[in-house]
Amino acid sequence: MPSTLLKTSLRHLLRHPWQFGLAVLGVALGVAVVVSIDLANDSARRAFALSAEAVAGRATHQVVGGPSGLDEALYRQLRLDLGLRDSAPLVEGYAAVPEHPGLTLHILGVDPLAEGPFRAFGAGDGTNIPPAFFLEPGAALMSAETARAYGIDNGATLAIRIGGRVARARIVGLLEAENEAGRRALDGLLIVDIATAQEWLEKLGRLDRIDLILPEDEAGAAQLRAIQGILPQGASLETPARRSGAIQQMTAAFELNLTALSLLALVVGMFLIYNTITFSVVQRRGQIGTLRCLGVTRGQVFALVLGEALAVGVIGALLGLGLGILLGRGLVGLVTRTINDLYFAVTVRSVAIGVWPLLKGLALGLGATLAAAALPAAEATSTPPRTVLRRSSYEERARRLAPQAALAGLVLLAAGGALLLAPGKDIVLGFAALLLLTLGAAAATPLATLALMRAARPAMGAAFGLLGRMAARDVTAALSRTSVAVAALMIAVSVTIGVGLMVGSFRRTVVRWLDATITADVYVAAPGVASRVDQPLPTELAERLAHAPGVARARRYRSVTVDSQVGPLLLVALEVAPQDRAIFQWVGPEPPGVWQGFARGEVLIAEPLAYRHDLRVGDTLRVRTDRGAVGLRVAGVFYDYGSDQGVAMIALDRYRALWDDGRVSSLGLYAAPGVDVDQLVRELRQRAGSGQALDIHSNRALRAASLEIFDRTFAITRVLQLLATIVAFVGILAALMALQLERARELGVLRASGLTPGQLWGLVIGQTGLMGLAAGLLALPAGVMMAAVLVFVINRRSFGWTLLFQLDGALFAQALLVALAAALLAGLYPAWRMGRTPPALALREE
Repeated sequence: MPSTLLKTSLRHLLRHPWQFGLAVLGVALGVAVVVSIDLANDSARRAFALSAEAVAGRATHQVVGGPSGLDEALYRQLRLDLGLRDSAPLVEGYAAVPEHPGLTLHILGVDPLAEGPFRAFGAGDGTNIPPAFFLEPGAALMSAETARAYGIDNGATLAIRIGGRVARARIVGLLEAENEAGRRALDGLLIVDIATAQEWLEKLGRLDRIDLILPEDEAGAAQLRAIQGILPQGASLETPARRSGAIQQMTAAFELNLTALSLLALVVGMFLIYNTITFSVVQRRGQIGTLRCLGVTRGQVFALVLGEALAVGVIGALLGLGLGILLGRGLVGLVTRTINDLYFAVTVRSVAIGVWPLLKGLALGLGATLAAAALPAAEATSTPPRTVLRRSSYEERARRLAPQAALAGLVLLAAGGALLLAPGKDIVLGFAALLLLTLGAAAATPLATLALMRAARPAMGAAFGLLGRMAARDVTAALSRTSVAVAALMIAVSVTIGVGLMVGSFRRTVVRWLDATITADVYVAAPGVASRVDQPLPTELAERLAHAPGVARARRYRSVTVDSQVGPLLLVALEVAPQDRAIFQWVGPEPPGVWQGFARGEVLIAEPLAYRHDLRVGDTLRVRTDRGAVGLRVAGVFYDYGSDQGVAMIALDRYRALWDDGRVSSLGLYAAPGVDVDQLVRELRQRAGSGQALDIHSNRALRAASLEIFDRTFAITRVLQLLATIVAFVGILAALMALQLERARELGVLRASGLTPGQLWGLVIGQTGLMGLAAGLLALPAGVMMAAVLVFVINRRSFGWTLLFQLDGALFAQALLVALAAALLAGLYPAWRMGRTPPALALREE
């Protein structure tokens, strides 16, 4: 008997290739989205880890300085006075290459004679390094892979842009890695002599860090104590893993959000699987009833249905892995660009295909398929044989269960609401609540579809006569399949609405924030290199521009990253005149005495920083300065959308008193009365001279550039929305094709009774249009609910921002059109197929 059942199952799958193929495609697309996002995230994470490992080398500890770095005399003390021969100084920075857009080089200034114990690209006596590296000014080594990717020859001279300066690097050697990991690790590195790096980066006499190799024994412990004893107040002794781990934690919320959004496509795919397996059971109700009457057990029928689902899941998941790798190659660029815009510089040009993302995608695909197939499989076994043989049994049951499903939906909605009200900042709980709310809305769809079709029947009858009423009736007559297709499309469209409202609310919030904070007429800064904001302006040039003709006054900024009690902290030192105070929008009422406190050296902190670390007005923020650890009182908390890590702001004179750093990172210039801003920008660019590469923009241009970065950040979100909608489209197409097969005899009777092919076409299109309209209408409240959760819970817990929630009538209209268009397009082929089927052939089938 088992072999007979297996042959029966195989024959059924082969006789319905379109039905089987669409189910496989739904699983494949869902798995592909999940795998591609995992691969993109994993590739960016791995690229950063390999780069950090290549830069850190075999160092066990690092002496790290503050914004002004370390005095290079400390290196002589460590090497000569303490006898630490395994020590190496480094100077780091980043450069852009204007002639190769998109190429960001990580400059690493090294002492080649000290590099042997640390990194593979050096040797203790320097014999592995070309002589030109020691002799020529601007000599540099580059990864051979990077050189090949950008067409850079050995011996070429590159014009590189570092901060506001342009330097020239001559490539005197190409570094070949021994393996794939080494190739990725060296990608984007530019190795130069430490004196060259100090000159390029304007760090003469200063070091960024000193690498050390210390033994893990009592001698090593004694060396650690000796090092701590001579460290200046602004320096710290850390391990490389701690530093790189703290930086990588910045992207955790970003990666989690992408992963959760990708899983939504798989959830939509589950509805497709459920619909396909349900219809497969309905198609064979007579066969299953006969088998049951002949003695086939419930367990065997259950295994038969799940076995077919497993075949769909295995083939779909394996196909999804291949599609995921291809899709990941495209998405990795979007993920990397966002990380470079918001977090840290990383170079990723290829997808790192790890085992875990593939296994995860395979497990999710199979698990989702079997979970979606469990209910129809249970229905096939729990129904008595005589009931199974009745054609209408499934639809009767579907209509009878609709109120119960709606009640279950209300329970899920209540459970999701309860999770949202639970105290805490757990992002996973927030996504779990969102999933429960989504499933609750889907569970209520059958009953809501019945209600909508009952309301639509009179209007359809008035507009299209008998065929209109039949179209509305047919949706409810096949509720077991149409409701699932409507639910899948509803979820996809509600995701579009929810994410669209969230992004739109975010964008409008950012626009209002930019209008309030960008008040200077002209802004001057060093050209951005990825997410680096600490590039200083040449001091003499900055002062020359601040006092240029046509400039009434200037506001100076210095942006640096410092160590603090909350980890790496972006600190912005600035000048705030009384007329500048309006640029701060306070969380709550303006704190009393905030500006007197700021003048005394207290700090203003951004909302994300306050939220992440539970800081309030009056609390103390401890930072490491060149004068030692200092506690800074929090004078106020302000809204800020420039960084999800948060920022602290301090008066510029207080910053210079705590750190030995007199440089500025940017200028805000106010035009004198009657001076044309665009003309002032042109004059300032001429005054800067052709030897300087500065970003000098009007406030209007800066707003536009900021919004461009914002839109780039959400580009990947829109891609995921589109993919989820495609999965839903496949689902509704599968449902409509299944209906065409199921109703062949009924439609044959209608054709034999005189219904023309055109009328049959209109009937099918009317039915699909009603399904799309129902999905669109139901998606509106579901999308608003989803958007509210994203804005007030997910976004808040992930990034710490408070957004202004705004509805968008145009987005609602667009969502309705998308749902209607998707359903109508999905109905074209079934309508064409039904219209071409001869009545006699249709009556002979089944």
